[in-house]
Amino acid sequence: MKLDYCVFGTNNMEASVKFYDSLFEQTELKQVLSTDRMTFWQCEDFAFAIAIPFNELPASNGNGTMIGLNVGSVEEVTRLYKKAIELGGSCEGEPGQRGPSFLHMLEI
Repeated sequence: MKLDYCVFGTNNMEASVKFYDSLFEQTELKQVLSTDRMTFWQCEDFAFAIAIPFNELPASNGNGTMIGLNVGSVEEVTRLYKKAIELGGSCEGEPGQRGPSFLHMLEI
């Protein structure tokens, strides 16, 4: 299992994009996708994104933050998702593809 991506919530998309574009300009992370709600930077094996939280509440140190784990198969994503729910986790969206190119993700 490896960390595939990290998403931080933002309350100011324009300022955040400007900040992270500048921060990443001399790194391997390049901006690859931008929508009204999310902007992604990606390199070969990792992605970073900023997002307006799905629930439309203000971003905070927890609201809007996501960590993606690549577990290798759709079956393993489904197994881990069911286990997380069984253990008391909550669902803000069924498991599936997240980001511009990642195929098997689980968000907890």
